[in-house]
Amino acid sequence: MRTAPTILHLDMDAFFASAEQASKPSLRGKAVVVGGLGPRGVVATASYEARVFGVHSAMPMAQARRLAPNAAYLVPRFGFYRSISEQVMGLLRALSPLVEPLSLDEAFVDLEAGGTAWDEESARLAAIKLRADIRAVTGLTGSVGLAASKMLAKIASEQAKPDGLALIEPGTERALLGPKSVRILPGVGPATGDHLRRAGIHTVDEIAEAGEDELVRLLGKAHGHGLYAMAMAYDERPVVAERETKSVSVEDTYDVDIHDRVRVGLEVQRLADRCVGRLRGAGLSGRTIVLKVRRYDFSTLTRSETLRGPTDDVAVVREAAARLLDSVDTTGGVRLLGVGVSGLADYTQEDLFAQAAGERAELAEEEQRVEVAEESPVVPVERRWVSGHDVRHDEFGHGWVQGSGLGRVTVRFETPDSEPGRVRTFSVEDPALVVAEPLPLVPVVCAGGPSGG
Repeated sequence: MRTAPTILHLDMDAFFASAEQASKPSLRGKAVVVGGLGPRGVVATASYEARVFGVHSAMPMAQARRLAPNAAYLVPRFGFYRSISEQVMGLLRALSPLVEPLSLDEAFVDLEAGGTAWDEESARLAAIKLRADIRAVTGLTGSVGLAASKMLAKIASEQAKPDGLALIEPGTERALLGPKSVRILPGVGPATGDHLRRAGIHTVDEIAEAGEDELVRLLGKAHGHGLYAMAMAYDERPVVAERETKSVSVEDTYDVDIHDRVRVGLEVQRLADRCVGRLRGAGLSGRTIVLKVRRYDFSTLTRSETLRGPTDDVAVVREAAARLLDSVDTTGGVRLLGVGVSGLADYTQEDLFAQAAGERAELAEEEQRVEVAEESPVVPVERRWVSGHDVRHDEFGHGWVQGSGLGRVTVRFETPDSEPGRVRTFSVEDPALVVAEPLPLVPVVCAGGPSGG
């Protein structure tokens, strides 16, 4: 491992929610929850004010509403978040050619590879400047961790949250990790954590005391060797420059085989929800849904289904995964389940819900009716106004949708650099109200300034 803390980990603070608060002055300092608002919706991001009530990412939206009934609930604006992410990633690439994005709001940077830092002092100065540049360019905050390895840099950024900077000095890693929970180490999820706990291993120090052979016995060769190295603060993984993501997936291994078919189905639904959460977090969508099942005898089966167009809708992914599960014999028990999405794109098909099995027949019937009765009068479809999304009114200017229903839409008129705005309600068919593009969080300054006459 290197001897200077020149690996940087950046994690933007409550990114989606913070971007919404910066965009909407009336929400600053208030609980904001971003995610799917339907009955099967999940939380993508919660502001720090919402986290006080126990709301967190990947939580069912219905549960979040029970915990924080007075929070603002908004539908994600992924195009807006991507534009901010591109600004942030541009700042990172100015520091080094080795930037490894993990999602829209998180990345590793090898400062040494870019000649930006070579010791503790230069690394700290680079991190301080980066945080100031992010705030100046985007108006948002990010937390930065510095260390001699990726694992420790990520741990440092967690310690720095929110809006902070933490540096782990080389040589102090073991002392830092020792008393912490095993869950702090990469690769230790709920299942592995429970497995270690039943073996009497709760802290990183206890992993080191148990020894590498015992970990291999408990977890298997690959996982055991890797986890022991992490516990000894040994992490030689390099920062890998950005490469195209081929798929997004999640899987869980169960300590006790699952025999109940209903429980298997519920686990697949839960995995589908988590997979879509990751997909949306990366600003992606995908066409092919993949189900992975490892049975009691260690045989592994994969099934896949390709949709007509890319989707990031949780209902669509859930239903496809359930159909795939119907084709798998789980008699005898299941020890691992996984759900993934491949064939990735950075957009979604306009009519996502047409993918759902129950609506395909309706769509076909509607197309047939249109062909047969082309001369029939067209019934206008009510305009749809999405909560949290941008609009513009001919008289009142730029605003955002607070809610809609019963033929009415409520809009708050404000911009990122205005005071909290007033609320007005219109007919959903008001011709003066149109969908608008998001405004930049920081005003764009034209180069050269005003010209003289």
